[in-house]
Amino acid sequence: MLLRALRELRGRFSRSYERMSIQRVISLTFTAVAVAGALFIGLSLTLRYSAVNQKMQAQASQQVLAQVNLSLDNHLRRIMRVSDTVYYRLLKNADLAEGLPTQSLSLLYEENRDSLVSIAVFDSKGQLVTAAPLSELKTSADPAGQGWFSTALGQIENVHFSTPHVQNLFQTADGSYHWVISLSRQVELTRGGASESGVLLVDMSFSGVEQICRNASIGMDGYLYIVDANGELIYHPRQQLIYAGLDQENNLEAASLSDGTHWENFQGQRRQVTVKTVGYTGWKLVGVTPVQGLAVTTAQFVLFVASVLLFSIFLLVFVNGRLSAHIAEPIRRLEQAVRQTGRGGEMPQVPEEGCYEVRRLEHSIRSMVSTMRHLMDDVIQQEEDKRRSELEVLQSQINPHFLYNTLDSVIWLTESGRYEDSIRMVTALGRLFRISLSRGKRVIPLESELDHAGYYMTIQRIRYKNKFTFEIIRETDTAGLYCLKLIIQPLLENAIYHGMAAEDDDGRITVRLWREGEDIYIDVTDNGLGMPPEVAASLLDESRPLPAKGSGIGVRNVHRRIQLAYGPQYGLEFHSEPDEGTTARIHLPVLTQPEEGTGKEAGR
Repeated sequence: MLLRALRELRGRFSRSYERMSIQRVISLTFTAVAVAGALFIGLSLTLRYSAVNQKMQAQASQQVLAQVNLSLDNHLRRIMRVSDTVYYRLLKNADLAEGLPTQSLSLLYEENRDSLVSIAVFDSKGQLVTAAPLSELKTSADPAGQGWFSTALGQIENVHFSTPHVQNLFQTADGSYHWVISLSRQVELTRGGASESGVLLVDMSFSGVEQICRNASIGMDGYLYIVDANGELIYHPRQQLIYAGLDQENNLEAASLSDGTHWENFQGQRRQVTVKTVGYTGWKLVGVTPVQGLAVTTAQFVLFVASVLLFSIFLLVFVNGRLSAHIAEPIRRLEQAVRQTGRGGEMPQVPEEGCYEVRRLEHSIRSMVSTMRHLMDDVIQQEEDKRRSELEVLQSQINPHFLYNTLDSVIWLTESGRYEDSIRMVTALGRLFRISLSRGKRVIPLESELDHAGYYMTIQRIRYKNKFTFEIIRETDTAGLYCLKLIIQPLLENAIYHGMAAEDDDGRITVRLWREGEDIYIDVTDNGLGMPPEVAASLLDESRPLPAKGSGIGVRNVHRRIQLAYGPQYGLEFHSEPDEGTTARIHLPVLTQPEEGTGKEAGR
């Protein structure tokens, strides 16, 4: 029943939507997006404020602990270096039977007196060997009974730090007491050449650790304390109250926590606890921030609200843009289809979808596009047929006089008994026409076109009794390239008839070929009479009448064929000066495949 109601509701909405105008659809859509955006912003502010506040406080606590850890580590390293110096530089190199290193020990103490209370060395029975600056033990002192003493002898490979305690070993002049943290380690003592165990004790002032921790600040109500691996307090801002039983701390639980941020409930209070381990000692820095203290300043809150509002505005603009684009998508496709048709491209299939106005417009344009497509196809086909016919007509315009004159020359050579020249001319003529036919292809290998030019010049040189020389020069590698056929021979014919007519026996015709990037250039140069530059520039002018004596297909024929195939940027150009000869330059695109058509179609 519910599904049926939902389907009916969806169908009713679909029908209503199809009857809606674009203006109404956009209006309703933007209204819905604005309401949803407002709800989103309100919920986001509520949830994000709490999360960000806690995260920022956790990061701040971690940064404070990291700074305290760095300072504490430097302080402890300094004390450890004192211990190493005493052991490795004084005790290792001294024989106690020959004298005690008391003076060196005193100098070392003076260098570090701001951090130290005393330095002392005991034998394995707890008897004092040497000390600085104090050297007189109290009568009640029992070093062997101290925890730092037994720990050092029990774990001989490590350095050990004690919890804070009152230094009660040495007699002071003023009877004062010092809170210290003891660093103890097992050492080897040499006495009369024999080795024995002992304990090195370095008492550092607790005030140094206290000063480092007291300067740290965690939020408004937060604080920092230090515990050892067993949960014993090393430092606490309310340490005296805790020792007196007037206050409590969850230090035993904190000692078992891993590094990072944790939450705990202690004495009915929700607290954020951040833990970081101090290297070498096993101590843990613990930062505590009550939930009541997790508050940001007014500036931070305003910045956060502004950021959320900017993000919400961006989101609303983005969503509204996407919805509007979805609504206007059919119109956009219609516009693109019409534009593509205007550029002469293939018209894509336009689907009928969207609201009422868009669907009616799509239906009308679809009908128009179908008609236009047929008309465009007919026009394109007609133009292609016309272009192909024109190329074929130009291609087929072979000068019959050349064939007649060549055959007459063959007959004359045969009658004159010059059978070898006759055979060469007939062979060249046969190969010439084989390349000319090329099985009906318009595009042939460039090497074949050059061979065709060579066979033609072989025939002409025999006819003209070698009154001129001929040479083909390849300046760059053109292997594997293709070109239109029969484009060089008409230029050679023109060079012979118009350039070599007045020459005796020193005529020269050169074909020079080179490549520049995606272009091929072929120069046909003769050293004949030449012509004025303005006459050379007018040879390709279609308005200029053709001369009575032409060159067979003619230079205009070649020029028109190249431009029909590859475009107006290609073709012929002439350079000439009187008495300096003439150069006809062919400009072609680089073709790497034998397809017929334009340069782009031929795989340039």
